[in-house]
Amino acid sequence: MRLEATLVIDARAILGEGPSWDDQKQLLYWVDIEGKKVHAYNPMTAGNIEMKQEQMVGTIAPRESGGLVMAMAGGFYAMNLSTENVDAITDPESHLPHNRFNDGKCDPAGRFWAGTTHLEGLKGEGALYCLDENLEVTKKIDHVSTSNGLAWSPDTRYMYFIDTPTKKVVRYDYDLTTGDIRNPVEVITIPDGEGMPDGMTSDVEGNLWIAHWGGSKVTRWNPDTGERLLEVNVPALNVTSCVFGGKERNELYITTARTNMSEEELKQFPYAGGVFRVKTKTKGSRTYVFKG
Repeated sequence: MRLEATLVIDARAILGEGPSWDDQKQLLYWVDIEGKKVHAYNPMTAGNIEMKQEQMVGTIAPRESGGLVMAMAGGFYAMNLSTENVDAITDPESHLPHNRFNDGKCDPAGRFWAGTTHLEGLKGEGALYCLDENLEVTKKIDHVSTSNGLAWSPDTRYMYFIDTPTKKVVRYDYDLTTGDIRNPVEVITIPDGEGMPDGMTSDVEGNLWIAHWGGSKVTRWNPDTGERLLEVNVPALNVTSCVFGGKERNELYITTARTNMSEEELKQFPYAGGVFRVKTKTKGSRTYVFKG
């Protein structure tokens, strides 16, 4: 089965990423990593606000106390959306100036998970971290190359993680109370010729929706069987991430990038770097908020 995504924001982002949905405000937050911007999109008005940052911002999530929690080039930060002031929380990789934070999101308990990657793509130089409600950071996975998609099963038994160059989704046993993960098992492998797995989200049935960098699509998979269930065609080459939003949470918002594309590729995909949307027959998992 195939669905077609349509353009909702012609943003021409350099590296659109990190979408999250604010259920309370009915807003889509997303970032342009290389453009150093945080965006807030209102589907009711089709208005998209840009908030320029001083450094690359990898991912963001709504914060229970208000504003956003952010993983930027220089570590974890908090943003006040009214003033747009940004305050540093902590930087677990202050000793690694050639790394930056990439993708991440909050878990069902309200912890903020985000991972790093080397600026020049060196393998195994990154890691996955977890910022808890006490603003303390724990390293969860080491020797990561490009830390990307995260998702949790509806029953909170499992966490899923993508390290992009491996082309695999790894499932971990997950402890909701402690945030501990263990027993990694490879459950999905992206076939050759379909791009690389990037960001990821889940639905209420426990299936995973995976963005394909270089693949012009999002695919839906059953992680228990490894079966591909659905494809969403996206009119952009580099599809970076996705999140469910809308009042019924059945609309999949999809971020894309235009970085490092040739002139020929940009002619083929003129809306690369835009945000796209597709209505599905599935209800997605909600965006969890940061409890810290």
